[in-house]
Amino acid sequence: MTDSEQTQNWLSQDFSTRKNWYRNVADAYNSVRPRYPEKIISRVVELAQFSEYPTILEIGCGPGTATIAFAELGFSMVGLEPSQEACQLARQNCENYPDVEIVNTTFEEWELGERKFNAVVAATSFHWISPEIRYRKASHALKENGSLILLWNTPVLPNNEVYQALQPVYQTHNPSIAQYHVQERVNQEENLRKFAEDVIDSGLFKDLVSEQVKCQVTYSIDDFLALLGTYSPYIALEPEKRIFLLDNLREVLENNCPRGIAGSYFSILQMMRKI
Repeated sequence: MTDSEQTQNWLSQDFSTRKNWYRNVADAYNSVRPRYPEKIISRVVELAQFSEYPTILEIGCGPGTATIAFAELGFSMVGLEPSQEACQLARQNCENYPDVEIVNTTFEEWELGERKFNAVVAATSFHWISPEIRYRKASHALKENGSLILLWNTPVLPNNEVYQALQPVYQTHNPSIAQYHVQERVNQEENLRKFAEDVIDSGLFKDLVSEQVKCQVTYSIDDFLALLGTYSPYIALEPEKRIFLLDNLREVLENNCPRGIAGSYFSILQMMRKI
């Protein structure tokens, strides 16, 4: 299944399902999803040319994975998060930053009012907002010459030896997830490029800048399996099938890499200006 097909499947879900998609994996998401590297955050600040006291609206902040990086710089932020569980984690993670407000709502339901922001940030979340809303409402939320900042962390891929060792498990027990990982490995960059082009084609934004950083990570077996469980194809499985699949993956990992799983992901920045 391609990224586009996954997004269409997501958008076809009823609104309640979409709002609560990550509720059962919020703790794992908070613990094991990779952060956005300092180099990417620094480039955001440099390219956005923020005023002295910038304000940021973050869409789908989750447990604050990207929020904290901007809060540490002293920025004033409003983070929107539909999941009550993730929202609570974000509030806990940001409790030392008085200029950060976390609101338990969706971008679609949130009332913009008259407030305007220097930047709208979406960290691996903007694609889950329906196209007829995300471009127009993001533009309305921005001050003149404000920036739409899209951050993406691609799924973590283990090194090739481990990746190949896991393939028989996927092919035997869930070929569709095997295909998901193949697509992520081959087509992620092209999918994100097309997504950024769609934002520009909306006619509301200009001056696209795209940059990426390759990041290396190492996970324990427990943490790597927890990480897999935060990805949508795994969440979508029936609980029994998900447990069975992860147990079989664990057996392979224990036989091949008992000291941990080395992997990599790309952290990507896409920035554009409001027209």
